Amino acid sequence: MIVIKKKIILGIFTLLFFISGCSTGIFLADPTIYLEKDTYYLYGTSSNDGFLVYQSANLKKWKKPEKANGYALAKGDSFGSKGFWAPQVFKHNNMYYMAYTADEQIAIAKSKHPIGPFKQETLKVLSGSGKQIDPFLFFDTDGKPYIYYVKLKEGNRIYVSEMKQDLSDMVEGTARECISGTEKWENTEKTNWPVTEGPTVLKKGKYYYMIYSANDFRSKDYAVGYAIATSPLGPWKKHIENPIISQEKLKYNGIGHGDIFLDKAGNYRYVIHTHFNSLKVSPRRTGLIDLKFLENDSTAATLTADPSSFKLLSQ
Repeated sequence: MIVIKKKIILGIFTLLFFISGCSTGIFLADPTIYLEKDTYYLYGTSSNDGFLVYQSANLKKWKKPEKANGYALAKGDSFGSKGFWAPQVFKHNNMYYMAYTADEQIAIAKSKHPIGPFKQETLKVLSGSGKQIDPFLFFDTDGKPYIYYVKLKEGNRIYVSEMKQDLSDMVEGTARECISGTEKWENTEKTNWPVTEGPTVLKKGKYYYMIYSANDFRSKDYAVGYAIATSPLGPWKKHIENPIISQEKLKYNGIGHGDIFLDKAGNYRYVIHTHFNSLKVSPRRTGLIDLKFLENDSTAATLTADPSSFKLLSQ
């Protein structure tokens, strides 16, 4: 009888913890943060109805903007019927753009405000063959745009293509492979379909840095590494001390696929997702970790992550 009562009490506490976590936590996978003036906007993979958006003044407490009705992009306003994954939001020529995945294809929608609504006049996807996911638009210092993305082709492989200046499509014939899962840490389960995905690219000095994730997102070993190049088209050299963010370092399962940004103080931060807990993958939790570039006089700066800075985001 005592054992049964203890189990009931334990079950109640577990349920209360679950309810509390679900009501205050942020549950966006493949997250990205865009900073506009004094407000941070958070987006990520959340549902087959589109992309939720949250806003915050301090990166600590988040809320859904009332005007957006919860969604920055809603199904029906832009291409896609399901599988709304991995958005990226950026500003270009006084308009806001969202590059995203739906139905395992890449599309780009526009809005007059970071909270949306993001829409397409014509529902369409970017050109290219096969399944394409995880887009990231990058503008080089000369203003030339590139798109990094993942092709599902004998594994999840990261590619780059030049973009047309009006961002209407990729430039035909410019696609080239950047990274595939060749390192031991990138395929810990030794599968026949190695995964590298979730690219984020920035330029620092004369070097280009690509931050990416590897392993299947359902694996506890889903982790983050980076590679360096002297051209946006590569070739890319993977950092010898990868991964820089992992279950081993942070003690959270399935930690990966995020986006780098500068906060108001000019510090690099990386928004990221983790598994729900050690036994369950979804709904994935959203967190934040500090990144830093350690300068070197003779070579490219080393990118590091501070495990002690990691925290889960909440409403």
